[in-house]
Amino acid sequence: MKAIRVVVNGAWGRMGREVLAAVCRDPELEAVGAVELNPTSDYLPLPDNSGQVPISSDTQSILVRCRPDVLVDFTIAQAAMPAARLAAKNGVNLVIGTTGLSAKDIAELGQLSRAHGIGAVVAPNFALGAVVMVHLAKIAARFFDYADIIEMHHEQKADAPSGTALATARDMAQARGKPFRQPPVAGESVSASRGERIEGISLHSVRLPGLVAHQEVILGGVGQTLKIRHDTISRECFMPGVVLAIKEVVKGRGFVYGLDSLLGL
Repeated sequence: MKAIRVVVNGAWGRMGREVLAAVCRDPELEAVGAVELNPTSDYLPLPDNSGQVPISSDTQSILVRCRPDVLVDFTIAQAAMPAARLAAKNGVNLVIGTTGLSAKDIAELGQLSRAHGIGAVVAPNFALGAVVMVHLAKIAARFFDYADIIEMHHEQKADAPSGTALATARDMAQARGKPFRQPPVAGESVSASRGERIEGISLHSVRLPGLVAHQEVILGGVGQTLKIRHDTISRECFMPGVVLAIKEVVKGRGFVYGLDSLLGL
């Protein structure tokens, strides 16, 4: 079976390096190129010492030269969207875990997938445990009127609340069929300490060194609370989800948001 050819955008980033290492470990995948904002050489040594691949800040030249099947992107929205547009025009499938994508960006990625006949998997979180956490929170949402979400990440994460927290709140409200109830507040304004409100759920963001990615969903009812928590210990935990998405996106599934359907949830 021919290996799936992969180009990584943001190859020098923490997630980019993990993706390259995961691709090199899987015999069904092949790293063929990399994109980085300011590369210091024309070639990037692969993490398993099996060779090197072309690297450039020019996404178009890498796509043409390396002829990938899939572009994997864990950068920022300002870099991911231009790269996705070029990849789509070149018939390259997309796997995107970029942080800070807006609803408009996600809608455009769906349009690019349909317009150019490519597959695209876009997910706010590629950790399989986090996907299961959201699934369980959706089940629990039907039985509680109140909920808060606390999400904690490393100090360099640019966006807040996290994409996973936003998606969790929206999915919970959809499963419940209506927004959650909000505790009564004295006065006309809500204190900023209560966090950003999404569908009646207060989202609280923590950014500190020493953290990777953590989320706790707390649901409250009369005389009881239910907590559903996921902790990311290292970025390696995202790689099984990324590898799954790479292998599935080339099968012509079209646009897929989240890993739920890929996992059969």
